Amino acid sequence: MPTRRHFLRSSTALITLPALESIGFKAFAAPKGAAPPKRMIFLGFGWGVTNETWFPDVKKTGAAWELPEGLKPLARHQKDITVVQGCSNKFANEAHWGSTFWLTGANRYAEPGQSFHNSISADQVAAAHLGKDTRFGSIQLNTPDAQNSGHGPGLSLAWDVRGKPLSGLENPVAAFHRLFSNDTTPLTERQAMLAQKRSVLDAVLEDAKRVQNGLTKTDLDKLDEYFQSIRDIEVRLGKDEQWLSVPKAKPLVAEPKPGLAGKEEIKVMYDLIVAALQTDSTRVLTYRQPVGTLLQSIDIKVAPHDMSHYSPGDRMAASQKRDATQSELLAGLIDKLKATKEADGTNLFDHVAIAYGSNIRSIHFLDNCPTLITGGAAKLKLGQHLVLPKDTPLCNVWLTMLHGLGIPAERHGDSTGVVKELQV
Repeated sequence: MPTRRHFLRSSTALITLPALESIGFKAFAAPKGAAPPKRMIFLGFGWGVTNETWFPDVKKTGAAWELPEGLKPLARHQKDITVVQGCSNKFANEAHWGSTFWLTGANRYAEPGQSFHNSISADQVAAAHLGKDTRFGSIQLNTPDAQNSGHGPGLSLAWDVRGKPLSGLENPVAAFHRLFSNDTTPLTERQAMLAQKRSVLDAVLEDAKRVQNGLTKTDLDKLDEYFQSIRDIEVRLGKDEQWLSVPKAKPLVAEPKPGLAGKEEIKVMYDLIVAALQTDSTRVLTYRQPVGTLLQSIDIKVAPHDMSHYSPGDRMAASQKRDATQSELLAGLIDKLKATKEADGTNLFDHVAIAYGSNIRSIHFLDNCPTLITGGAAKLKLGQHLVLPKDTPLCNVWLTMLHGLGIPAERHGDSTGVVKELQV
């Protein structure tokens, strides 16, 4: 006779919600010689870019485009990157929120009577499909400088199926230990702690069920959301149980020094991203990057908010130096991905899809979001400059990437279809 929990697991597996599809994963990586898995990375920054020197000339599109000054450090990878212009999140209306709706395309006023609403982010849609066989369905990297970096509400770039923020690891040391440090608590004690969590979850669920009768529709909706959170916890506990006795992968990088910030923080986080993918600890990562500490680390005295309101002079020069530094760091990440070999002799770059950008263009403009795509996993047309019709939903790009990874999403956020110009 199946237990109540088994019934919950079997029933949630039938619900076509991305956050619930991680049930039933295998606790091992693909065998040697098998086709390498597909991966996805989103790298987001706040405060936008320098409009005059980051975007390519709109008159030079396709493969005959020229790198603008802000992207010049990526010159050695020009054939492997595509810059997309014309995209925006049509519901975005907060000039200081560089990443809150970047991957969701949500309408913050979609829920009557509420001043804030969000929906699932593209990375979590990917994680429901790509994260089944890995210890971590997804990894969220963050920075303690998020508020000063123009990101807006959220704990990372990621939002779950209920539109709730997913917490991120705020420094390289925390990320390293999450990925590679094994729990020294004896196995029997960890099993007992999980059993206790299950017991508490059972009791909470039974209590919640008792109060269903006689509730108003508003309260029933709130309770349904509560039940969804319980199901999410069940999924996480189930995954924890299956990996309980499996040691974490051995680290391929040294433990980072504490206190890294700005440029060095980003560089080491990029190293950890490569290591996480190389060890197949996860196949989906997001990184909400610092801007404020980045400026300090490259000796820029202008405040990040002031920089975003640039005009010719010190502020614009600061913005341009920021762009060049970020591009330099991204080029370094691509170098490492190309240098990392897979079991079949290909390189890691060929099996990852990367999106790099922001919800803000410049000086707080929310149209024409800076968008750069790279990596070979999604089989997109790289090495080109696309200028799409004004206000094309940015979620069309995310939907196109998801489809390229074999994820059959019908739509995402405010998407209206795929970007055919990106498809091979």
